[in-house]
Amino acid sequence: MTLSTKMQEALNAQINAELFSSYLYSSMAAYFYAENFPGFANWMRVQEQEERVHATKFYDYIVARNGRVNLRPIKGPQVEWESALAAFEDAYKHEQKITGLIDNLTDLALSGSDHATHSFLKWFVDEQVEEEASVDAVVQDLRRAGDSPQILFMLDRELGARSPEAAGEGEAG
Repeated sequence: MTLSTKMQEALNAQINAELFSSYLYSSMAAYFYAENFPGFANWMRVQEQEERVHATKFYDYIVARNGRVNLRPIKGPQVEWESALAAFEDAYKHEQKITGLIDNLTDLALSGSDHATHSFLKWFVDEQVEEEASVDAVVQDLRRAGDSPQILFMLDRELGARSPEAAGEGEAG
């Protein structure tokens, strides 16, 4: 069975959204490197890699369903933030937006009786719960830290320990 035209277009749009996510997190990493927060930058680099994996999953799914991948231009991301907290708050808002896009895809699959795509999207529904929780945990830590250089230093060190494996990149989908 092949994808409906509407579903194929929506999945291609999601590839673009995932690639933009990767681009955004790369920009955030660059910001953190420039601000001398290599741990925060590492966290964002791991997130960047994870988003590329997500884009590839959508790409491969379209191909497996005899669809046509149509890559689109990626909008340039923001490059400056007022603080580490502001950057992570933006990351959290972005993940909420991606959750909405995944929910819309799921609704489209259900309304079109596309059970294969619905099954494929279940992994992303669960993944978005983890994505939002992960970013929100950092936001909450940064809010508690306030302007304390000592706590920011400790958080930077802690986030520097994040690895792709710990972030769930190796999970099946």
